Amino acid sequence: MCADHHPRFFIVAGEESGDLHGAKLINAIKKKSPSAELIGHGGEKMKSAGMEILEHVNDLAMMGFTEVVKHLPYMIKVMGATLKKIREVKPHRLILIDYPGFNLRLARRAHRLGLPITYFILPQVWAWNEKRVNTIRKYVDQALCIFPFEQEWFKQRGVDASFVGHPFAEYQKPSMEKSAFFNKHGLDQERPLLVLFPGSRQQEVDRHLTVFKQTVNLLNKEILQIIIGKAPHIHLGNIPGDWKVEADDASLCLEYGTAVLTSSGTATLQSAVQDIPAVVCYKMSAGSWFLAKKMSKVPYAAMTNLIVGKQIVPEFLQYEMTPGNLANAIRPLLMQTAERKETLLGYEEVRRTLGLPGVYERAADAILNKTFL
Repeated sequence: MCADHHPRFFIVAGEESGDLHGAKLINAIKKKSPSAELIGHGGEKMKSAGMEILEHVNDLAMMGFTEVVKHLPYMIKVMGATLKKIREVKPHRLILIDYPGFNLRLARRAHRLGLPITYFILPQVWAWNEKRVNTIRKYVDQALCIFPFEQEWFKQRGVDASFVGHPFAEYQKPSMEKSAFFNKHGLDQERPLLVLFPGSRQQEVDRHLTVFKQTVNLLNKEILQIIIGKAPHIHLGNIPGDWKVEADDASLCLEYGTAVLTSSGTATLQSAVQDIPAVVCYKMSAGSWFLAKKMSKVPYAAMTNLIVGKQIVPEFLQYEMTPGNLANAIRPLLMQTAERKETLLGYEEVRRTLGLPGVYERAADAILNKTFL
């Protein structure tokens, strides 16, 4: 279809998860249009997929209102450099992936250049800061959403969104067998394995890991094994000597662990897909928490709970994120209990909403068709 064209795309992802989705989207685009040229902001995965990286996600990723304010001069500089580069390379289309704080501002400015804009993985404006939907309606000419309820929500607000399915609907064969994983870390398959996911940003890890340590101290450490799923470029600091760390493929922890204590984010839905009971928590700066509470429109933080409109996994946010609360919630999930069974039944309901495999191929088709037809 598009092999005769030489599409040129400018893609912007600002976080680790966006780098992963961006890389898979790039692979799907290049499979359908091998001559495609790609340039923009991303990480190692997008670079490996064939995109020229201008700004790295390691420098762009930040969380919370107060954290963004501190980095504002840098982000203003990046915005200016991005627009300058867009004028130089004259892409056929700008593709934005999540990262709304930066990408929505970029959409407004890029639209003035007459540049068509695709937004893949739309900002969760239905959760908070709903007024951002006005920006999407005005400046984004192609909206590709990944949650089934989003399509109707956006259409009711004047955005012609298309549900392409959720990336987690794609089957991913584990990169390592269970026995090899346990052998790698010197773990016992007969003992419970508690997985810790403190976050993918350094500031998240710094806030969460101390509470996680205190939580583990309240559990039965005689039978329990601990492994941390470590995100790239994260420093864990001092951790107990008997704790294990998986840095190569953190998803293996979710595949083979017994239960997971995780910060709110992508890992909460990934836990449902990989069928590991989770307890979700999150702590941010006091200023960020105050603003988040005022702006939030939804009753839950975990996407697992939001999708089905009820609590599937327990959540402990900010001041409720205490070692006692976390220990009491995670303890029954490490054994064959009614709480564990109820969580796994809820996960089945969550997975049914995520659509069929082929998400990136459908997104690539939609982008190429919109660009050249």
